[in-house]
Amino acid sequence: MDRRKVVALVPAAGRGLRMGTKTPKQFLGLGGVPLLVHSLRVFEASRVITEVILAVPAEDRDYCRDEIVARHRFSKVRRIVAGGKQRQDSVRHALAEVEPDAELVLVHDAVRPFVTEDMIARVTDAADRHGGAIIAIPSRDTLKQVGPDHIIERTVDRAPLWQAQTPQAFRRSVLQKAHDHAVIKGYVGTDEADLVERIGVPVVVVEGSGENIKITRPEDLIIGEAILAERTRRDT
Repeated sequence: MDRRKVVALVPAAGRGLRMGTKTPKQFLGLGGVPLLVHSLRVFEASRVITEVILAVPAEDRDYCRDEIVARHRFSKVRRIVAGGKQRQDSVRHALAEVEPDAELVLVHDAVRPFVTEDMIARVTDAADRHGGAIIAIPSRDTLKQVGPDHIIERTVDRAPLWQAQTPQAFRRSVLQKAHDHAVIKGYVGTDEADLVERIGVPVVVVEGSGENIKITRPEDLIIGEAILAERTRRDT
């Protein structure tokens, strides 16, 4: 049993305008249950995660408590906080609820339903050793740098380039310092690693999986259903 106290923060306050629906994307169905449920099931089963803090739209806190947490019996979800205008604000609100005895904090996108217990364990161990770590995959496509006139300026060497995913894990003190610094500087980063890099703390990469997709557009749900069906087939 893992003895470290590891708290998972799950920002789930986005509106998902690119999905073209009135329902926030984290509550859309995948395999018959909301997207958010898939990630929470993995955190619930993980021997690494001690507790989970959700950040959701303020008006959806009751729904999440009753229809997500209670209905699916997620005992590790200890707090549901109101999210902020941007993802970074939601993470900061959730981070403020983390108790001082937590050694590590893990952040995971609510709409990445295919996280695995292995990813959680590996990124947490790497963060424990180095201070910060993220799940990522090597870039597979040819990359072009394009000017404002849409003309290709050069082909970018993809060998050193990785696509960041979540979960991302950090020592609690490191992530808190990074968020405090961002507030002071008025900086909005692309992810937690971006904030941590800006305070000079190295962040290591742990290789993830191409299945660990982020559901942001309608076509991603189709891909997600295919991944879910294949995982179900492999597990039977």
